[in-house]
Amino acid sequence: MTTLHTFKLASTTALALCTGLSPAFAQMTEIGAGEGALSIVAWAGYVERGETDKAFDWVTKFEASSGCKVSVKTANTSDEMVALMNEGGFDLVTASGDASLRLVAGGKVQEINKDLIPSWSTIDPRLQDAPWHTVGGKHYGVPYMWGPNVLMYNTEVFKEAPTSWNVVFEKMDLPDGKSNEGRVQAYDGPIHIADAAQYLMFHKPELGITSPYELNEDQYKAALDLLRTQRTLVSRYWHDAFIQIDDFKNEGVVASGSWPFQVNLLKADNVPVASTIPQEGATGWADTTMLHVDAAHPNCAYMWFEHQLSSNLQSDLSVWFGAVPSVPAACTDKRGMQTAEGCDANGLKDFDRIRFWTTPVSNCAQGDGACVPYYRWVSDYIGVIGGR
Repeated sequence: MTTLHTFKLASTTALALCTGLSPAFAQMTEIGAGEGALSIVAWAGYVERGETDKAFDWVTKFEASSGCKVSVKTANTSDEMVALMNEGGFDLVTASGDASLRLVAGGKVQEINKDLIPSWSTIDPRLQDAPWHTVGGKHYGVPYMWGPNVLMYNTEVFKEAPTSWNVVFEKMDLPDGKSNEGRVQAYDGPIHIADAAQYLMFHKPELGITSPYELNEDQYKAALDLLRTQRTLVSRYWHDAFIQIDDFKNEGVVASGSWPFQVNLLKADNVPVASTIPQEGATGWADTTMLHVDAAHPNCAYMWFEHQLSSNLQSDLSVWFGAVPSVPAACTDKRGMQTAEGCDANGLKDFDRIRFWTTPVSNCAQGDGACVPYYRWVSDYIGVIGGR
């Protein structure tokens, strides 16, 4: 991925133009007394206070030490996160790369002063200046967690791990002799077009795809055609992790793109599932906590920035979600539950095999205006799901 100095970005409702001159907002220069509250838009499982499982709680102690009462609004897709931040009323968001640059371009998040975050230096160097939160040398967030979009499968149907994503993209009989029609799922978000493009990168090199997020008209059409084939197989387009979990338990779903979060919870319930990254590689997410430009509780937000980098939070969240910490020491320093083996299982060594979500823009490596921008991904994916 390359840093986008000149880019066109789309929100879910309108195309915003950004020239690389990041919005000029007053950056925090010191942390004052906490305001007593902190509201976070987060992915499911990202901000736990022991209500789901008593062993996983990184909110209670933060509230006691900071005096900031945490409230969480769970979002199921990046588009939902962008919409919530556009509405306002929230302090922080745990944005994936397909949302973060839209929030910067739309002027909805403010530049972060990393000098006010003592643990910044402990962040994985590969993430500190990552292009999905760094624009023109300015940082618009603090890395939180990262990981791959894995292929989750039922181990009673697949005695051996599938070697290809074809089990969810192409009509076929699975190892149990039954068709995959109605037994697979796909992600209910426009960014899933990138998964189709990644599959085509491997199987149709003649298309010349070099990035699943930078597609010219012909490459984009090929991805949509593949998704229309997939549409005939899919029983549900999932966006709620817990509904997908239920579908693997009760609805006969045996293969789908997923997150390690669902895999871990299903395994904990003794459901016969496992996950793999097939030969084509995987897309993935590197999530960044970003501060709303009009945040009502910026001091509490900066306290949370430091708290989220504590290795025990990074370690325990990594175990709970099945993600990789943005602080590598959390894998090995034994301050939390995570181990080196656990980080490896969650994808630590797969960093170079993952193509991280980023916002598709029209000005790309293929030339100015050469690529299909995100607003078209949004409308066309709705069309695919609707059978068009």
